[in-house]
Amino acid sequence: MDYLKEYKSFISSHYLSDGVRITFGIAIPSIVLSYFDHLSAGIIVSVGAMCVSIADSPGPIHHRRNGMNICNLIVFIVSLIIGFAAHNAILLGALIFISCFVFSMIGVYGSRATSVGVSALLVMVLNIDRKNQGWEIVINSLYILAGGTWYTVLSLLLYSFRPYKLAQQALGDCIQSTADYLRTKAFFYGKKPDYEKNYQQLLDQQIAVHEKQNLVRELLFKSRDVVKESTNIGRILVMIFLDIVDLFEVVMTSHQDYKALHDFFGDDEILQKYQGILFTIAGELDDVGIAIKSGKKSEASSALRAQIKELQEYFIRFRDKERTAENVEGFISLRQILESIRDITDRLYTLHTYTSYDESSAKNFSKDLDYDKFITHQDIDGKLLIDNLSLKSNIFRHSLRVSIATIIGYIISKFFPFGHSYWILLTIIVILKPAYSLTKRRNYERLTGTIAGAALGLIILYFVKNTDVLFIIMMLFMIATYSFLRTKYLISVLFMTPYILLLFHFLNPNDFKTVFNDRLIDTAIGSGIAFLANIFIVPAWEHEQIAGFMINMLQDNRKYFTDIAGIFSGKNISVDQYKLSRKNAFVSLANLSDTFNRMMNEPKNKQKNIQLLHQFVVSNHMLTSHIATLAYYAKPMEKERSLSDYSSFINATVAHINNAQAILEHKPMLPETTINKEALRTLNEKVMLLTDQRKKELNEGINESDLRKQLSILKPVADQFNFIIKIATDLEKLSVGIEDENELA
Repeated sequence: MDYLKEYKSFISSHYLSDGVRITFGIAIPSIVLSYFDHLSAGIIVSVGAMCVSIADSPGPIHHRRNGMNICNLIVFIVSLIIGFAAHNAILLGALIFISCFVFSMIGVYGSRATSVGVSALLVMVLNIDRKNQGWEIVINSLYILAGGTWYTVLSLLLYSFRPYKLAQQALGDCIQSTADYLRTKAFFYGKKPDYEKNYQQLLDQQIAVHEKQNLVRELLFKSRDVVKESTNIGRILVMIFLDIVDLFEVVMTSHQDYKALHDFFGDDEILQKYQGILFTIAGELDDVGIAIKSGKKSEASSALRAQIKELQEYFIRFRDKERTAENVEGFISLRQILESIRDITDRLYTLHTYTSYDESSAKNFSKDLDYDKFITHQDIDGKLLIDNLSLKSNIFRHSLRVSIATIIGYIISKFFPFGHSYWILLTIIVILKPAYSLTKRRNYERLTGTIAGAALGLIILYFVKNTDVLFIIMMLFMIATYSFLRTKYLISVLFMTPYILLLFHFLNPNDFKTVFNDRLIDTAIGSGIAFLANIFIVPAWEHEQIAGFMINMLQDNRKYFTDIAGIFSGKNISVDQYKLSRKNAFVSLANLSDTFNRMMNEPKNKQKNIQLLHQFVVSNHMLTSHIATLAYYAKPMEKERSLSDYSSFINATVAHINNAQAILEHKPMLPETTINKEALRTLNEKVMLLTDQRKKELNEGINESDLRKQLSILKPVADQFNFIIKIATDLEKLSVGIEDENELA
């Protein structure tokens, strides 16, 4: 790990920017009002700012603005209602139950709506112990509204100063995530690779890349000033994103039969040389990503071109020395990988030039691409909410679970009236997530972070007595808390706990021991309730819903394949159509992988067909990779292709994928006779004939010939079609096995 790059990446990231903005947005009202001896009012204003900051997650500015405005209104209303109900325990309990259900259910409208719901629940919990009377309730709510309004103005004002900064930071993260994906693929070229572990890491990284790409799409394609009223910076950011998505596809094209490569060349150094240059390219991509995030120009490394040239020369020497009739196919694969590396390198140097934001770099910007197709629009439709009012809906189960668990926590807090019992409810709300695995991880992180953070807080208070130093430490902890909140929750809680302890120490130094004990005890009680609720209250297990993701994966891979294969059949496939099908396949793969990973963290007795499902996920990743590789050859093959050679492959592949989908949907399969097996041999026989002729040439000492060029063009394409149809056949068999296991269960 390059710690210097890690440091540069973090300090230029939007996570740190968010942390600083949220910290000062929350702290300034308290600091200013305390100066005028109104600290108690300042704290309430800060609570309002904190609640609204939750809804200010990264996204298009109009989404952020609308989210914060709606959040302000909802938080104000909730604080009013809870304020008037706080004196009646039964009424308050009913409102807690209803609020938890309603504000969890609005999660059907997306992640920002979920954030607004969490803000509403947070202000509800923080107000249940406040026993205000009459106008005090209204004034308290107005203070909260003032805090939320202050934060909204601050956030929008900062955006107006640097409107492209968030997009640059998110795009830089996306590029670095792609670098990590390439770095993960490089492990397949090492000595004695662990294939299963590498594939799992590749799937995990695929999820990360998808998340980063999706955020950048939202920021660029939903922002009018980027795609409709393009400035030079906006155009270049769009071009960088389109290029990095294309580069990611090229990275996927380097997918090979790694076991076969190691069988051919495992005892030689050439695979390790390929690995070394992939690591170098990944490092260069990191440099580009950091440069874009920081707004600086990156410099292309001359050493990389020299390394590429050295690898090419080594490959030629190695090929001329070691090539035989038996390993000629392995050398064709090595040449294909080398071509992909050169393609990636060329794209990498283009990315370097973009970081200068020179106007000449944007001259090739095209407005022809229909960007609207590549983003998901979330309409606020009441029918969607009504349709989810069923136990079949995961979000409905989650909402019910949160409501029941929270009311249990509320009742317990009445029997064990600690000084800050609202921490029980807050812990439950923060920990409980729609998926068991997410709740389990959040529970562990919350408990571990709280214990470690409390110890850290005690150490600081024991050794540091200077109030000014303690205040600076508290502010730094606040920044760290909000910087890591959306990425590394354990670290966030680790800093959150001492920051809260220091805050209470400033407010009431004599009550610190009580606060410390309450924080630990209430967190433990809330964690226990959340853990039990996750298992026993209308649980939602991944095996109940993974079939839907599997079907979507098959559908999107089939569309991706038919679009690419259509080029080989003479069809005119538009850029929009091809890129949209590619995007959908990548998204479905990330969703399926994510669902499977969550299942892996569930109890063993809930992991149904885990081995078969793992093979299904890995096979789909391989299928998507080989389709991407096929796309790489589509343009070069336009003149050389024989249209009749590929139709049987295409039809047979689609038939196998259709059968796999039909099995999962419990529909009848296509009859075996509809798959033309005899026709599948046509292209393979042609390739075999050329291969045999080429082997004969090599035995006769003929290294260069027209036959070599013809074979180097045709064989990689034929290999991809063969890989794809084999995987499609395997997916059909896996679907049969999964359904058979389900019936036995």
